[in-house]
Amino acid sequence: MFEILYGRNSVYEALRARRRRCHGLMLAEGAKGSHSTSRIIHLAQELGIPLRWVSRKQLDEVGAVNHQGVAAQMSPYPYVDLGTVFALAQECHEPPLLLLLDCLQDPQNLATLLRTAEVVGVHGVVMPRRRAAEITPAVSNASAGAVEHLLIVQVTNLVRSMEALKHRGVWLVGVEHMPGAEEYNRANLKGPLALVVGSEGQGLRRLVREKCDMWISLPMRGKIGSLNVSVAGSIALYEAWQQRRKGQESRVQPPRQPPGG
Repeated sequence: MFEILYGRNSVYEALRARRRRCHGLMLAEGAKGSHSTSRIIHLAQELGIPLRWVSRKQLDEVGAVNHQGVAAQMSPYPYVDLGTVFALAQECHEPPLLLLLDCLQDPQNLATLLRTAEVVGVHGVVMPRRRAAEITPAVSNASAGAVEHLLIVQVTNLVRSMEALKHRGVWLVGVEHMPGAEEYNRANLKGPLALVVGSEGQGLRRLVREKCDMWISLPMRGKIGSLNVSVAGSIALYEAWQQRRKGQESRVQPPRQPPGG
């Protein structure tokens, strides 16, 4: 079983990450000579991947939209479990930094958030299996291949996963413009942390919101009452990264009670 991954960045990053098996690579004849195509060819040859030159029409016919002259037959996206995410954080000697997505449905918003998550070094992304966008070739392409380097967990019940994260000492911080929410750059985002971002329009579902330990919001002065979810989430992710990177002074969170305490 395989899927058609397309776009120069998406295919290149998938080959570079080496998390998927590539069954074959198709390149449009007109793409010869470009730097981005050359590096794909070089990497494919290193990995012993079959390569064939085809017409752009043939790429169109296999369902590769906006393919940029490149498409690959890849194994499905490799989702992982939470244990793998925590193992990565431990390997990096860093407190876990996760992104939780509550039924985000727009592939472009998903791709934007995942690209930001990869750039700032998020250890893992958790998203529900149902009522949410999945990691499709379109999402990989829109994220410029960033998803190929991310650890993404699909869960049946996001609320139960949040409870499991609490038992591991992770603070759950909802990104939501609501009464009682703290301004994002005044909150302590340096410890074990999961930023929780809601869906377009609905925001965080009630049970998900109630499971959060605190909420942060972004101040606004214009006439529009809200930010795009991918913009708000990206700003919050960058703030968490900046606090960790620079060791900024911020309000200390009370320690979490151990399970059963």
